[in-house]
Amino acid sequence: MRLLQTLTAMLVCCGAFNAGADTWSYSDCVNYAREHNISLRKSQLTEQTSAISLDEAKARWQPTLDFATSHGFTNNPFADDNKNSYSSSYGLNAGWTIWNGGERENTIKRNELQQRIDRLNSDNIMRSLETDLLQVYFNILYAKESIDIYEQAVKLSKAQADRAHALMEAGKVSKVDYAQLQSQYEQDRYNLVNARGTYDTRRMELKKLLELGIDTDIRLADLEWSTEQVMAALPDISESYRLATITDLRLRSLELEIDGSDIDIAIAKSSGRPQLSLNAGVGTGYAAPGLSFATAIKQNLNESVGLTLAVPILDNKKTKAAVARANVQKIDAQLDIDQRRTELAQLVENWYIDTRSAQSRYEAALTQQAASELSNELTTSQFDLGLVNPVELMTAHNNLTEANRTVLQAKYMAMLGQKMIEFYRTSTISLQ
Repeated sequence: MRLLQTLTAMLVCCGAFNAGADTWSYSDCVNYAREHNISLRKSQLTEQTSAISLDEAKARWQPTLDFATSHGFTNNPFADDNKNSYSSSYGLNAGWTIWNGGERENTIKRNELQQRIDRLNSDNIMRSLETDLLQVYFNILYAKESIDIYEQAVKLSKAQADRAHALMEAGKVSKVDYAQLQSQYEQDRYNLVNARGTYDTRRMELKKLLELGIDTDIRLADLEWSTEQVMAALPDISESYRLATITDLRLRSLELEIDGSDIDIAIAKSSGRPQLSLNAGVGTGYAAPGLSFATAIKQNLNESVGLTLAVPILDNKKTKAAVARANVQKIDAQLDIDQRRTELAQLVENWYIDTRSAQSRYEAALTQQAASELSNELTTSQFDLGLVNPVELMTAHNNLTEANRTVLQAKYMAMLGQKMIEFYRTSTISLQ
């Protein structure tokens, strides 16, 4: 399955490099980021490290076994005979901890819990990527449609400037009037250049999230929403907050940290308890001059087995301090949970406030847009008849441009808010 996802993401990327041969949907961006985002991949490496630590903790139940040998040569220059001697030893030693105060069992539990926490952290990074991608995706589409608005403004102001030039040639308007309208045309062109720059900047932000190269030409699939969708009623805010506390992975991770603190306390207490271990060994040795090697090895062969009980009496308050630190960590984890719940409440409420405000602005902007279009048409006709001056014409023109921009901005803000509320409720985002 992972290989299939990787191949799919590679095909998507290849499509993006082919000079706009394919467009990227929001789901394409999410799937690609899941495979290529560096922060996410680093977090996944942390998951692998946790798995290794868990295997290591489980292996502590197994006995230890080692082979040891030593060799020595001695020179006695003033001895009457046998001035040189050689000795060697060989041993096979095994050990097994029967009980160590419960530390071994609790360490396994702690590592299992940490593995779950690291997995949740990776999933939470992916959640943050999804919301970041959503906002950047909307910003790009908003910037793209803003270009259309300013292109229409340039087209309109150019027509007005050309009309004023013709009227000036006919002696119906002054050079000052023509210069004012020409200045409006240049200002609209400047605004268009800025809009295109903003669009490029937003695309660069998306490429950064996707870890795409500088030469990638990324194009996004357009979105269309009806007025009914933009003005859709929002679900109950209390219910949304309740669902957010259930689906929030950061909160679930912090709750697991509470369980981890309890285990840490148990591990800290284990160092103050008795420990029992079993030891066994087989050894032999050889010394020369003396018996033959085979005879010496046979005669020196020895076997041993023993139990070791260690009872801590005074440990310079190490156990007490470790338990105290673990209790402090538990309190800190609980405070983190309370803080996260407060953050969630604020996030959900802010999105409701912003969304409702955007819907109100959108509704008012639609009315303003219709009025501005009518006003611009009438003012243009009156200008052609010499009934209004260029200032009134430019005012009508700018009001229309601003109304179009306000409608566009409110639409995207309202839809972004709806999608974010949906995400907090369900952990999913659908742009359909």
